[in-house]
Amino acid sequence: MGGALSLTLVALAYPSMLGVNVVSNSPDRVISQTQWGPLTEADRDFVVKVRAAGLWEYPVGQMGLQKGTSKGVKIASQHLVDGHAALDTTCRKIAPMLNITLPNLASPQQQGFVSTLNSDAKGEQFDRDFANILRITHGSIFNTVAKVRSTTKNSLVRQLADQANNTVLDHITVMEKTGLVDFDQALFQQTTPPKLPQDDMTPPPPAAGQPQVILTPPPNSTESPTLSTGPNQG
Repeated sequence: MGGALSLTLVALAYPSMLGVNVVSNSPDRVISQTQWGPLTEADRDFVVKVRAAGLWEYPVGQMGLQKGTSKGVKIASQHLVDGHAALDTTCRKIAPMLNITLPNLASPQQQGFVSTLNSDAKGEQFDRDFANILRITHGSIFNTVAKVRSTTKNSLVRQLADQANNTVLDHITVMEKTGLVDFDQALFQQTTPPKLPQDDMTPPPPAAGQPQVILTPPPNSTESPTLSTGPNQG
């Protein structure tokens, strides 16, 4: 992988590449009781940051469909668009039910990924940067999604975590199938990431009165959200 990409990843990489990091000092603190189970700080943060993930990966998927030159990158790009449109639908549905405010912009860190890929010319460099950045980000967050799924007592958050787990694994797989992933670099970035200021990793709140951004599912999308909103079970 080129030196320029290595420097970019050193500057941007972090365990919460998709934005799912717990900002509270008490992530287990229950902030509300709902008919779907107690909602903790970590639960709320998870919903917000899954939404934020789509706000950068969905446009990157669209970018890949335009700029990607290999079949593998084109396929991976479609998976990004499909997967995050479906996740976004779920987030936007459960957020008002749980009284969670969703962002309309990704975090500065995530916007940096978009800028890096947008600055790449079409061709092999874009394909390689695309596959490696997305493989590192998804690999970094995979265990975090599993932790949320295994610890939350809220059934709506569990369903979102189920969906996110399947989506993240799918995206890891399609990035690897491009044949462009530098696994040594990916594993290094996942296990020894630099720390960034909290503000860089936090999506800003939406401006007052701003319409909610909607990540529209493509007509031929292969993914759709499955959500049961009955009372909490288990």
